Amino acid sequence: MAFGASRAIWGRRLLPAVQANLITIANAIAEYEPVSMLVREADYDLAARQLSSSVTLIPCPLDDFWMRDMGPVFVKSEPGKMEGIDFNFNGWGQKQVHSQDAEVAQFVIDRVGLQAIATQLVLEGGAIEVDGRGTAMLTESSVLNPNRNSDLSKSEVEAILKLLLGLRKIIWLPGIRDKDITDGHIDFYARFSPPGVVVAAYEPDSAFFDHAVTKTNLEILRESTDADGSPLTVLVLENPQTVRPQFDTADFAAGYINYYIVNGAVILPEFGDDLADSKAKSTLQDLYPGHEIIQLNIDAIAAGGGGIHCTTQQQPQL
Repeated sequence: MAFGASRAIWGRRLLPAVQANLITIANAIAEYEPVSMLVREADYDLAARQLSSSVTLIPCPLDDFWMRDMGPVFVKSEPGKMEGIDFNFNGWGQKQVHSQDAEVAQFVIDRVGLQAIATQLVLEGGAIEVDGRGTAMLTESSVLNPNRNSDLSKSEVEAILKLLLGLRKIIWLPGIRDKDITDGHIDFYARFSPPGVVVAAYEPDSAFFDHAVTKTNLEILRESTDADGSPLTVLVLENPQTVRPQFDTADFAAGYINYYIVNGAVILPEFGDDLADSKAKSTLQDLYPGHEIIQLNIDAIAAGGGGIHCTTQQQPQL
């Protein structure tokens, strides 16, 4: 994770609430697995006072805190060996200052003593969802966007990703451009939970721009198979229809798909919509019967268009 929120990006009102959300997420995860938190030198004492003593703080220059997108993607290259891929973070297509965040992937790879895998592809960790068995889901609106990969065709992108991530099949969802900073990342639309099962978002409000997108996603996924040719089981998580008013903004990311799975728990948001919150918790409890389902208020982060998964990047243990 990264404790990298700044006033320049988040503003005076949201900054302390966003920092509090990051602390809440990190401390919740630290109950189940180790957490390393990158932090600016200037924010080190602030973070240290509030974070669990089991969270390791690592000084690092930062622009923001979206570790899912700027951090490395870890891959097992052969038995007993792991490497890190730097996917050339460019601020979601030059939408935000990112000169320091662009160096984070290499910083983390060096810090954990791994070899870096270079690639010409520009994309973010939140743009990739894999089942660990050769199948991936991606959105065209993000990965094939000219603001990332203008010189590569769809088939060329597929070939590179298959080689880098050990994939045999890619399921493409259309996504939607220019409605949020990510251009429609997959980790707000659909997740594998577990292999063979897809949990997909649905926006029931027909007046909202995501309604048609999520409806199309469901149609595609229900007709799709995984890399082994098996049909997918598709479960639906409806987005909340009300959120708490304090941080409600035009960019507010109100959905449950952006959860994070830890060793023994699932960390997901709640938005104050009792019915939708409880349905999301129940669905994930059925999928992960041996896990605790922990719901957190992360409204300030959601106000900036992000979620719990966006703030994290897992490193597998070999």
